[in-house]
Amino acid sequence: MPKYTPFKTVELPDRTWPDKVITRAPIWCSVDLRDGNQALAVPMSVNDKLEMFDLLVQIGFKEIEVGFPSASQIDFDFVRRLVEEKRIPDDVYIQVLTQSREALIRRTMESVQGAPNAIIHLYNSTSPLQRKITFNLGKEEIKQIAVDGTRMVKSLLPMLAGTNVRFEYSPESFSDTETEYALEVCEAVMDVWEPTKEKKIILNLPDTVEWVPAHKHADQIEWFCRNMSRRDHAIISMHTHNDRGTGVAACEMGVMAGADRVEGTLFGNGERTGNLDIVTVALNRLADGIDPELDLRDVPRIRRIYERCTRMTVPPRHPYAGELVFTAFSGSHQDAIKKGMDRRDDATAPDAPWEVPYLHIDPRDIGRTYESIVRINSQSGKGGVAYVMSRDYGFEMPKSMHPEMGVLVNRIADELGRELTTSEIYEAFNREFLQVDQPLEVRKITFDYIDDENRSLSCKTVVRCDGTEHVLGGIGNGPISAFAHALETQGWRDFRLTDFHEHAVGQGVDTEAVAYVQIQLNESGKMFWGAGVDTNIDRAGTKALVSAYNRAHR
Repeated sequence: MPKYTPFKTVELPDRTWPDKVITRAPIWCSVDLRDGNQALAVPMSVNDKLEMFDLLVQIGFKEIEVGFPSASQIDFDFVRRLVEEKRIPDDVYIQVLTQSREALIRRTMESVQGAPNAIIHLYNSTSPLQRKITFNLGKEEIKQIAVDGTRMVKSLLPMLAGTNVRFEYSPESFSDTETEYALEVCEAVMDVWEPTKEKKIILNLPDTVEWVPAHKHADQIEWFCRNMSRRDHAIISMHTHNDRGTGVAACEMGVMAGADRVEGTLFGNGERTGNLDIVTVALNRLADGIDPELDLRDVPRIRRIYERCTRMTVPPRHPYAGELVFTAFSGSHQDAIKKGMDRRDDATAPDAPWEVPYLHIDPRDIGRTYESIVRINSQSGKGGVAYVMSRDYGFEMPKSMHPEMGVLVNRIADELGRELTTSEIYEAFNREFLQVDQPLEVRKITFDYIDDENRSLSCKTVVRCDGTEHVLGGIGNGPISAFAHALETQGWRDFRLTDFHEHAVGQGVDTEAVAYVQIQLNESGKMFWGAGVDTNIDRAGTKALVSAYNRAHR
């Protein structure tokens, strides 16, 4: 299509970044209060900003861009409130953004007077589009704007006596700028600022609009780093956006290519398709076994505060934080998760290697719980239903019983056309297996040992069948076989017992016995499971046999 052409970038045939491995977290800088805030339909109030600032500090950000104080009285007042109310910890740098104009620079530096630490962030646009359309200026004129602004900041440093000042420069739209020219501008800025190895300049290389594929942006970063004259005098920073949907990938590849620092927002809030999502990048480091150096142990709380302050919503499929990201509807996924969880629960070491199919991190590490992992709809499988029954209600159904319960639950979900709650799943189990009392209902039953050596039992029972009561008796080597013999005396035993399981549910005085019985009809060969619950294991077994019988004969 002639309207769109492939984006041209640097030639780097000997690139090395694809073979690099990220081994530590980058320097993080949150721009939620500036870049994120300007993208909100309803900008944050001062109280919202204060709550957000406190959250960012609690998470562990040491660099926080707090506003554009020369462009907004609200931003100026907010920065002053942070300073005057001594809300800024001694180890945190507040960052303020300014364009390269004297009045704006002066106002910006006034806003941070008295702060313990401050980063003055100067920027100007350098891309061909900006030079041509926005400013109608040539390369030398654009470079001079950057140089003049840097000189002005340096000359005004006495205004910030007592404040640890660092300087950051951004050639805005770096990824859309000729990389050689961007480096030329940055070198000119460094010549004026005169950084040292001990007091480095921050050179922020913004992917202001994500024009280029992520791997091409990494090429730009590596070329820039390799061709700088004083690489050890600068911190190379990234600021990716998400217009192509690959902002996270562009950032991570850029770090592999040599970047030291990352600017972004919680959950990627920002102009258009958003800024870099720092939560995702940080938790990707956690998933790689690297300390993210941010406290993300309670992502649900971070999400709640973020949504309240920004009035934005984290999508349900958003990485790590979305409501559904630790959920499985697919039957095969549910079965694999259940097996992984069961195996994990048997491990003794809490830090044993994480090996659960379909879950690449442990949800508990970020404040999520297992309650949401398996959710049931018409697409769910037998394993997921079994997992819910085990996790929430303690019923360890035999594996061969899973299909019957799965078909039942899937049919209900299909009829309702929605996901089922765990209580609805239990209610279905209760109706189908525990409360089925037709055609056979046991009104009374007792067992007595009649042969201590062979452990034989006699069974006496009163049952109602099709509205008529019968008094029955039988003998067997256990309660289930004795009850089955009692049914045989009435000609009702048209089945054979094929399987039996039992276990306890609860603890102490609340412990109950759960029994599962499977029978096979003599004539059709069809098989049916039943279940029974009672404080007495003998009665639980007979209830399970009655359940299976009634399910087979209704």
